[in-house]
Amino acid sequence: MAMPQNSTGENGFCFAQTLDFSHPSPPPGEAGRTFPAPSGQEPCGTTLSNGTATSGAPSPSDSCAEPLCSATPGEEGTQFGQGIKYVSAEGEELACGWGGFTPGCLQLFNTSKGILFFLCVASFLQGMTVNGFINTVITTIERRFDLRSYQSGLIASSYDIAACICLTFVSYFGGNGHKPRWLGWGVLVMGLGSLLFALPHFTTGRYEARSAAEVGGCGGNQSLPCAQAASSLSSYRFVFMLGQFLHGMGATPLYTLGVTYLDENVKTNYSPVYIAVFYTAAILGPAAGYLVGGMFLNIYTEIGREIDIAPENTLWVGAWWIGFLGAGAASLLISVPILGYPQRLPGSQRYIVMRVSEAHQLKDGSHKKASDPDFGKTVKDLPRSVLLLLKNPTFIFLCLAGATEATLIAGMSTFGPKFLESQFSLSASEAATFFGYLVVPAGGGGTFLGGFLVNKFKLRCSGIIKLCLLCTVSSLLAIFIFFIHCPNMPMAGVTQMYDGSALPSGHLNLTAACNAECNCLQETYSPVCGSDDVMYYSPCHAGCKEVSENLRNGKKVYHECSCIEKTLLPGPGDAEAGKCTSSCAKRPLLLFFMFVVILFTFLGSIPALTATLRCVSDRQRSFALGIQWIVVRTLGGIPGPIAFGSMIDKSCLLWQDQCGEQGSCYVYQNSAMSRYTLIAGLVYKVLGTTFFIVACLLYKPPPAESAPGSSDASDNGNCDLQEHKPSLPAEEDI
Repeated sequence: MAMPQNSTGENGFCFAQTLDFSHPSPPPGEAGRTFPAPSGQEPCGTTLSNGTATSGAPSPSDSCAEPLCSATPGEEGTQFGQGIKYVSAEGEELACGWGGFTPGCLQLFNTSKGILFFLCVASFLQGMTVNGFINTVITTIERRFDLRSYQSGLIASSYDIAACICLTFVSYFGGNGHKPRWLGWGVLVMGLGSLLFALPHFTTGRYEARSAAEVGGCGGNQSLPCAQAASSLSSYRFVFMLGQFLHGMGATPLYTLGVTYLDENVKTNYSPVYIAVFYTAAILGPAAGYLVGGMFLNIYTEIGREIDIAPENTLWVGAWWIGFLGAGAASLLISVPILGYPQRLPGSQRYIVMRVSEAHQLKDGSHKKASDPDFGKTVKDLPRSVLLLLKNPTFIFLCLAGATEATLIAGMSTFGPKFLESQFSLSASEAATFFGYLVVPAGGGGTFLGGFLVNKFKLRCSGIIKLCLLCTVSSLLAIFIFFIHCPNMPMAGVTQMYDGSALPSGHLNLTAACNAECNCLQETYSPVCGSDDVMYYSPCHAGCKEVSENLRNGKKVYHECSCIEKTLLPGPGDAEAGKCTSSCAKRPLLLFFMFVVILFTFLGSIPALTATLRCVSDRQRSFALGIQWIVVRTLGGIPGPIAFGSMIDKSCLLWQDQCGEQGSCYVYQNSAMSRYTLIAGLVYKVLGTTFFIVACLLYKPPPAESAPGSSDASDNGNCDLQEHKPSLPAEEDI
């Protein structure tokens, strides 16, 4: 007798594969038993004979919306053979719409590709807002609202704090509820958070650049007294924190329920590809945020008003608020179609029937409790759900590995532009744009490629963990590039004396005989590049007396600078506003290996997420992702920028002086910055490698005889990359 072939078209993906249910034969009385269909339907012809399921589908053209087999109400949820479950879709509304409004034209989008598109737009907006715009405009907000660095740090961390508070509740109850509704309301809340974040621009008065504080030449450098410079605008930090809190609340369902909703409604083999596309959009979002945010910062915050200062001036405040208005409005719009999706997509029932568990097997067998259809529907099961996950060593070590990777990603996304700015002597907007160009191909390409590799090689759970290990080791080797660095541009009084001699380590001296009579103040940092290729703290510190404008690039040019000597003719030289351009020969090498580190870091992200989904029971997937996000944010996302920031601050040469208080860092020592970045990267990459090795060694897949021998079968043994072969060939006479 020939084995049956399944050739039903499924959501646009046609496949033909043998269904071999390799479980023990049923009792004699049950052999050949046919299960009746509900009244008004043709019998689906599913028969269990010697442990083999056969489909009575007459042709491959059956509708995708029809379930594989519908049991009668009395037999709903009955298990026939180990690992196979028939679930009824009776009484479930699978149409796309809002309440009773379900027009036929909307059903064209009621597919896995349709929901993937809307979720990609939502994740793109979230990444662009939270990880792009926020990181780009944070220094501008500090300047506009007189915030200290620790206050802006609280604004940034409010997102993660909100996510940690909401994750357990959302992932537990949302995982067993109507996921699209949770997702839609989350995106709507996220949009409200963006609009609230832009609100302070409209509730404060016009921004007036204090001309008295603008840096002039020798004898013209003035500053307002500290008492007058004080402002009450810093109280707006609470509005920004609330906006970020709403961002965190709204994004919580997106990366827990959104991932599991995609995973439940597509074939197991295609799940990594769908999730990879979803996360690629989330990676492209921050890159777009860096690029678009940097462009908006070149527009003056008071649109339509002319001003005589350039974006390079430290008093310049760009239009930081435009991006948040646009992203907020787009989030409100995209939440509407997401709210219209059903609890399950049409045709997804066949994936539930065919899905094979690869959950880690606990010695005491307690993992079987999660297979109960009633498990997880009440608060009483919450402690037991947590306990089951804590007893799963593979899940725990995957969480810890994810936390180490999240630390690096959070640290690099926050301080990557600052690293480029210091190493290559770029402006803040140039560094942000440069970093965006680096992240788009490396982060986005690595994310998509990771999901593609899992699908291409049909990797099982242990094979996926090995792929994660390979990616981590590759990025660990590439991170040694931070042994090299670009030299600092010479700066008078900071890296060398005014006469060019070496400066004693740790001793700054911005005053020299050439500028002693200028009475220069340090309140405002406005670097200029002298004709001798040496940077100076300000035009005043360079001893400049006259100013004009360069018609070619619009920058101010200072003349008669007593501290600068002309290269050919005797007499005082000139200086141009801005930093000196770096001509570092190591730039291509540094950029290439930074690209490799980012590529392999993101290449392992989707495989690690897929392994997390595979190593837990189906009913615990949403909750497991929620717990993982809590661990990742608590141990990685929140302390990551703090750890990196603390190490990078150790390499600071010149600090801002705000009325006697230490502000942000103006100039870093490039060699020390590279050294501390290398130390932090090595520590976290070695930890990540260790955690992936332990996760692979401790993973215990289900026994081979308990799972169907289809293409979705489990691993052959512990930590084995080999494919599981069907116990029966496609054509066999019995």
